[in-house]
Amino acid sequence: MRLENSDLKMKVINFRKKGMTYREISNKIGTEVSKSTLSSWCKDTKLPNSYFCRLKKLNKVNLSKARISAVQANKIKRQKYLDSVSNRVRYLGRLITNKDIAKVVLAVIYAAEGSKSNMGSMMFGNSDSSMIRLFMKLMRLCYKIDEAKFRCTVQCRSDQNIESLENYWSNITNISLGQFYKTQVDPRSIGKPTKKLDYKGVCRINYLSSDTDLELKKIFELITTGL
Repeated sequence: MRLENSDLKMKVINFRKKGMTYREISNKIGTEVSKSTLSSWCKDTKLPNSYFCRLKKLNKVNLSKARISAVQANKIKRQKYLDSVSNRVRYLGRLITNKDIAKVVLAVIYAAEGSKSNMGSMMFGNSDSSMIRLFMKLMRLCYKIDEAKFRCTVQCRSDQNIESLENYWSNITNISLGQFYKTQVDPRSIGKPTKKLDYKGVCRINYLSSDTDLELKKIFELITTGL
């Protein structure tokens, strides 16, 4: 048994002289030996100069792996948190089918992104397709809409494809292209490339109804004064 240990120790020392790490030595000898024992056996072993350069590189690699693992762990933790928030409020999405609640939501987003004037018709504009889609969904849910009263205007940058944008917003709003006003190009954007490749311009929706405009503004007024 002592001879076997002596042979094993010499193998370990020889591997160490070659500049192997203790983990590499453990894998090489195929026998489970504690790191403290390996360290004790090799305490007087002179390491080659190349070992320290190699160790530095290994440390960098291990640090990089540790950072990647930490990022992945944080992503998983973040996703679990987002899922928990989503599950917590999921039931609220179903409340929008109630017309009274839907009108309140519509009044709030109209107050935020709609017309501030009193010209007797509605105007709602946004570059976010989800906001435009929500506005149209709520309008059609809350009111007996006359689809012919909708008008749509696209506002875009000079280097964008107008036909493509009009088709895009027509699909989002489900408003016929025949009800689109002429697209407005921002003259300030001439000669300046659009940096955001997914930017679809701004969609401005007009609905020719002073009654709906006034009602939504009154709902918002009642909500805010009642707080």
